[in-house]
Amino acid sequence: MIGDPVRLKTAALLVLLGLLTMLAGIGQLTFWAPAETVTASVPSDTKAAPLTVIDQKLIALHDGPVKIKIQGEGNFIVATGRPDDVEAWVGKTAHNTLTGVSADQKSLEVSSADGEATAPSPAGSDLWVSTEDASGDLDYTWNPPADGEWSLLVAGDGTQPAPSSISMTFPNNATTPWAVPLIVLGIIIILVGAALPFIAKALGNRRKDGDDHGPRDGGETTSLPIQPATTQTPEVKSPTGDEGRRRGAGTEGPALRITALAATLAAVMVGGTAIAAQATTTPEATPTSSAAAPADGGTPVMLESQLQRILEQVASTVDAADAAKDAAKLAPRVDKMELQIRTQNYKIRSTVSAYEPRMPVRATKLQSSVISTKRDWPRTVFALTQGEGNVVPQVLTLVQLSPRENYKLWGSAPLQPGTNFPSFPVPRKGTEPVPANDSTGLAYSGNEALEILSEMLTNPESPNRSKLADGQSSPYIAGALAYQADTVKNGTSANFKFTHTPVTNQTVVLKTADGGAVVVGRLDFAFEGTPKAAGDKLLLEDDSAVFAGGKETTTGMVLNFAESVAVYIPPAGSADPMKLVAATRGLVGASFK
Repeated sequence: MIGDPVRLKTAALLVLLGLLTMLAGIGQLTFWAPAETVTASVPSDTKAAPLTVIDQKLIALHDGPVKIKIQGEGNFIVATGRPDDVEAWVGKTAHNTLTGVSADQKSLEVSSADGEATAPSPAGSDLWVSTEDASGDLDYTWNPPADGEWSLLVAGDGTQPAPSSISMTFPNNATTPWAVPLIVLGIIIILVGAALPFIAKALGNRRKDGDDHGPRDGGETTSLPIQPATTQTPEVKSPTGDEGRRRGAGTEGPALRITALAATLAAVMVGGTAIAAQATTTPEATPTSSAAAPADGGTPVMLESQLQRILEQVASTVDAADAAKDAAKLAPRVDKMELQIRTQNYKIRSTVSAYEPRMPVRATKLQSSVISTKRDWPRTVFALTQGEGNVVPQVLTLVQLSPRENYKLWGSAPLQPGTNFPSFPVPRKGTEPVPANDSTGLAYSGNEALEILSEMLTNPESPNRSKLADGQSSPYIAGALAYQADTVKNGTSANFKFTHTPVTNQTVVLKTADGGAVVVGRLDFAFEGTPKAAGDKLLLEDDSAVFAGGKETTTGMVLNFAESVAVYIPPAGSADPMKLVAATRGLVGASFK
């Protein structure tokens, strides 16, 4: 009669344990659930510095958006750039770098580097993909502008300390792996507990039915006959009295053992719930970037959006200088050959109003962009644009000499009529640069290509004329040779000499999509004239006279032109000749001998 109460108590215990186990699982998803975000701040005792770098590993420590709160005095900037660009711009300036999060996830780990006490303002640098300007406070949500690794630079004007009050809020990567298993286990235990009385009763009835066919209490004992063997078989008796009751009571044993096992398992799992929840909030030992960075040397030096912004600034600068005929206005964005040609063009036009201005530089209708993967300096990119005032597209060569300098326009040359600009890899992959003296994988090196072109321009019967497509029929080559021939024909009282010489320190070579390359460079074109006899005179045009200081000479004269050219070089093994892609020239000087 005591079996039923025991079974009911066991069932109730199992149901209770099941409820507790379910509660533990539900708790992990609700009131025991870890916080959705964690916030860490820069320690208050961090040493002041003019620059603060937020390392890319810290930005990518957790998946998802990172919120950054910055508080400072006055105006400051947050700039986004590639890690090596940020490092190069910082240079030897004293700075703090936020590298990680402390074990308790409350503080940001900071490493300090001593160095120069000030730096230029990072505002306006071409290195940055984007910038955020702020005054006093800034709430900034970080999202990567493209694949790869990125760092942030925080600074004021470079002379004052960078804001030191910085906190970062990350998505919490903590998980609750025990929640669902605990809920499922709890349901199973409740079901077992609810079913236990019925199962036990069914088993008891089955046992009664089996006992109806066996000996009952007080029955006779049956002796088995003795076998011939030397051993005896002991008597077997039917259970009677207390012994029978003890064996019957033993039917409760399995249920109690099941209950004890379930209770122990539930207790262990419930007890481990809080520990599991806390353990999963610890970040990975080795943080990884959210997007795999390209291999060293394979990352383009800028995004196409950066190039568009730079082109707009270059075009605006050149427009202002052209309108004012003021070379000083070119200085922020123009250098080398382009600066020399436009400066001299302004000088001529200030005296000779009919002299033709240089082709305007346009950022609109960017038809092609050629972005180098050469990440050390100087860096070079090409752009093919055609906007208002450009009869044909023009090839622009932009060069950045050092991290803290901006890109400047070194040369512009109109595309040859009937010529297609070669195909280059897409900007997001970048284009491999080639040393000017290296012909590996190419029919000719960049230097060799310019030497062949200069020889053809100097000598119409050059033995290398077959190496350059369309030789004399190229519009620029044909025009240059015709100009030289007409000068000789009309100058009967003088001897003339023409030379075209490559300027090797301004040569840039970038690989094309087909394995070839385009070399862009400068040729110096010198035109010398000497009277044949005493008393013979040479007369200069108005534009040349501006530099020579007069129009007549009996001793001789030299005219100097700068030629901007671009030549396509086929890959090694190709039967195709080279091709002049773009070319132009500008008068840059004249003098008497």
